[in-house]
Amino acid sequence: MVGWGKVAVWACRGIVVVVLAGTLLLQTFMLPSLFADVPDEEAALGHLRWPMLAITILMVACVQVALVCVWRLLTMVRRDTVFSRAAFRWVDVIVVAAVAECLLFLVVGVLLAPGEAVPPGVVLMLGVVGAGFLGIGLLVLILRTLLAKAVALDTTATTLRAELDEVI
Repeated sequence: MVGWGKVAVWACRGIVVVVLAGTLLLQTFMLPSLFADVPDEEAALGHLRWPMLAITILMVACVQVALVCVWRLLTMVRRDTVFSRAAFRWVDVIVVAAVAECLLFLVVGVLLAPGEAVPPGVVLMLGVVGAGFLGIGLLVLILRTLLAKAVALDTTATTLRAELDEVI
């Protein structure tokens, strides 16, 4: 890989490192202290404090899993091995993480919907964000089919190249 491709891979890796570090800080320090500071007087949502913390930590974990998979795919791009069957594993995990994220957002919406403690607009917003993650998962799934076609073409080209070498 030469030129801008190499720069793009390193830039993407830098972004992945920064975002992963941020999510680790969020997951380890900020979320637990944020949920610990919820006033006990909020009776309508008080019983959801710890389940919501667990769900939120799982949401961040889904993002982290996807980031690790992106890192692995970037490594394959750098090594020029991305058009291989091994890439499918990482792409599939990204799809599963996006769908899991969508479901977690929907669970949060369902937990917060009953009662009047949370405005309906917030619940709607959670549904929209969940649908956005589902859209990301579907987009990656479509890109997976393109990867499958590219792998098939690469395999065919390799076979034809080998046959041509035998003839020559």
